[in-house]
Amino acid sequence: MSAFTWPPDPPAAASSASPPQGDRPEPDASEQIPAAVLVPLFLASDTHEPHVVLTRRRADLRRHAGEISFPGGRRDAEDAALLDTALREAEEEIGLERSQVRLLGELPVTSTFATRYTISPFVGEIPAGVAWRLSAKEVDAVLELPLNELRAGATRVPIERRGITFETDAYVLGEHVIWGATARILAHLFDRLPPTAAAGQLALTIPAP
Repeated sequence: MSAFTWPPDPPAAASSASPPQGDRPEPDASEQIPAAVLVPLFLASDTHEPHVVLTRRRADLRRHAGEISFPGGRRDAEDAALLDTALREAEEEIGLERSQVRLLGELPVTSTFATRYTISPFVGEIPAGVAWRLSAKEVDAVLELPLNELRAGATRVPIERRGITFETDAYVLGEHVIWGATARILAHLFDRLPPTAAAGQLALTIPAP
């Protein structure tokens, strides 16, 4: 699962659907679900401007169709730590090999409200020009967005889901609208970046995990 945004599927729909990845049972309603995402950053080869990598989910998915998120998901039993979760999911979803990631630090844990995920975001520097290999089951596109332009697109937007319209914080860049937990993770990232991310630098004020 790569998207962690509100609202969740109604219980009736969830019970009639196939189990999540790996036939994992749904957790108890009171359980907090540990999850992790990778926040990949790189410097563009031509301009040396800092960019962030996100994914857009396929439009035909039952959950969070067409939404933008970081590569990531819930922790599996074989993951030794949440960092392993983030790296594994990034490799599965977009073909980003662990050896290509230089860990820069960890952002504050972000919780989803209705779906009960506690998401640990890990920030990593990757090389420019990675040849992405998209998961055919989940990912429609990989987005490489300039950090400065994305930060300038902070706004509030109306979102409509299942007949409910609500206003929420978001980042808008062209046709891309980023909201929910992904937007909150971006806000934490921008809090730890200089006011303008300088070309040729990825200077973050975040402690290494």
